[in-house]
Amino acid sequence: MIGQLRGRLADKRPNQVLVDVGGVGYVVAVPLSTYAALGELHTEVTLLIHTHVREDALALYGFLSSREKHLFEMLLSASGVGPALALKILSGMSAEELIPAIRGNDLVRLTRIPGVGRKTAERMVVELKDKLESMAIAEQKPAVASPAGVEADVISALINLGYDGRTAENAAAEAKREVGIANFEKFLKVSLQALTGQKGKAARVP
Repeated sequence: MIGQLRGRLADKRPNQVLVDVGGVGYVVAVPLSTYAALGELHTEVTLLIHTHVREDALALYGFLSSREKHLFEMLLSASGVGPALALKILSGMSAEELIPAIRGNDLVRLTRIPGVGRKTAERMVVELKDKLESMAIAEQKPAVASPAGVEADVISALINLGYDGRTAENAAAEAKREVGIANFEKFLKVSLQALTGQKGKAARVP
């Protein structure tokens, strides 16, 4: 069971990275928060790993903080939430937003995350509310993003969350006018805000 990887960041995309550990490349799925905080390509990176084993596959999910990994594993304990959906949940809403949303039974905010229906949101609240009482809400730190290709990365991230290409491009263009592209996390957050209303919900890919 792999619990941690330390190696060279050989490739990175909004939903996965390739970590070269002694010449062996490990493909690791990551949430957008981890992607946004990664350094430049070919620098050293350390990821905490959740290894998910199935009969037909072995998948690695990576996180920069133990807190986020713990929250990911808590989400997996909720009925109907698998690794792919848990990653989408952490990508669609930061821990600082997700924890109070679950604690406060905020089904409206939870169901704005692509892939989370009302029944899933209700199960998350019922099954995780008490578990999350012990998790403090940490102060958010600004993420480090690559200065090149930020807009393309945000569009790719939105598509990976389940929005169609045209809708993602329009949301990114709107966010770009509002906040610019200097900060990946801020740019992505404003893009998501443009999509999480009724219009955004209607534009998701079925």
